[in-house]
Amino acid sequence: MNEVAVIKTNAGDLVVEFWPDVAPKTVENFKTLAKKGLYDGTAFHRIVKGFMIQGGDPLTKDAAREDEWGTGGPGHNVKAEFNDRSHQRGVISMARSQHPDSAGSQFFICLADAKFLDRNYTAFGRLIKGDDVLGKLGDTPVKSGNSGEKSKPLNRVGVDSIKIVPADAA
Repeated sequence: MNEVAVIKTNAGDLVVEFWPDVAPKTVENFKTLAKKGLYDGTAFHRIVKGFMIQGGDPLTKDAAREDEWGTGGPGHNVKAEFNDRSHQRGVISMARSQHPDSAGSQFFICLADAKFLDRNYTAFGRLIKGDDVLGKLGDTPVKSGNSGEKSKPLNRVGVDSIKIVPADAA
């Protein structure tokens, strides 16, 4: 069955189709975490204008742990599945640390072409509905965060839920 992810945000819905042909383990991990509710109540904690929005950190459910946002995960990692799909606007890919096999639950959605990420990050799907919502999220006002990068949203960009549904239901 062909399934998609419906990412409900406080700015509207994003619908993502998956690429299991190039990133089967990554797609399966994302779907499993979504079905377990790991993403429900999280936030896009990192927004870099003209580049990407990043979410999927379960620590973002807790405002008291704001200093740790960006460091959380599901307690396991997924082996990298670098592939030939290019990082263009609307592509969803796994965030990771320096180690290639360090992706867990955090993901990002490109706001523009980012070909320098190609074959270094696991692209596993693309936006098929909600480009206007992606644009709104990407235009969220930001300030400098702990790292000094100007990417911390001034107001919470909430993810109410991520549901995995049949493609024809979205």
